[in-house]
Amino acid sequence: MSNYKILVVEDDEAIRRGVSDALTFAGYTVTQAANGTEGFAIALDDEFDLLLLDIVLPGMSGLEIMERLQEERPGIPVILLTAKGAEGDRVEGLKLGADDYVVKPFSAKELLARIEAVLRRSPGRVVICKDLPVPGGIANMNKRVLIFDDGTRTPLTEREFGLLRYLGSHPGRVVSRDEILLRVWKLDPKTETRTIDMTIARLREKIRDKSAQVIQTVRSRGYQFIRPGSDDAVSAATSSASSVAFASGVGASAASVTSTAVVPPAVPSAPPNT
Repeated sequence: MSNYKILVVEDDEAIRRGVSDALTFAGYTVTQAANGTEGFAIALDDEFDLLLLDIVLPGMSGLEIMERLQEERPGIPVILLTAKGAEGDRVEGLKLGADDYVVKPFSAKELLARIEAVLRRSPGRVVICKDLPVPGGIANMNKRVLIFDDGTRTPLTEREFGLLRYLGSHPGRVVSRDEILLRVWKLDPKTETRTIDMTIARLREKIRDKSAQVIQTVRSRGYQFIRPGSDDAVSAATSSASSVAFASGVGASAASVTSTAVVPPAVPSAPPNT
């Protein structure tokens, strides 16, 4: 049915197993954790499309896990598993960025419906990737460093890393400035700032994208990431070369016309008077 990976963090063994069995039967790939500390470590170490978090957990609470993940791996969809009377926790969880919640006891049918709804409306979420190709090397997304074939290692700032990860998670898709402000830096899209332009410029310099073929500017729309060596990259390079050749040809033709136009035709001299 799907290739979605879901992490279930629940300390009640019967609930954890019941939820995991229902998700597995529905076609999801499921990983389990019995306490908050273990769940947080697994969430950092692997890639998941959605987290199911109990709020009250030994080690770290579900809310603490959410807060930490906002710093380490923002954008992962979360559904909270809550007790019937825990309205305050549910409200706090939603404020922290939870996408939905289900109240215990719940049916497998309700849980699956909520999971499907959250995944449907999360196509723009960041897909965590461990390595991202860049010209002459890779971006190691776990260590936030660029590693080039010549042995050079260049660290990325938090802002550079967040932007590169977001663009790289949506290769070929144009990402608007408003989306970057809202999704990557959690700022109001109406914010007047030149930070995006400066960060893009620094990123291009760091990843050795001198001709702006990897992080491309799409005029009046935003930016898109083109993976080096992909069909889109070859197409973009060919298009760029064709444009240059066309421009050069037009220039040469114009020069030729101009040159011809400024040379007047020879006028025969009048015969001498006799």
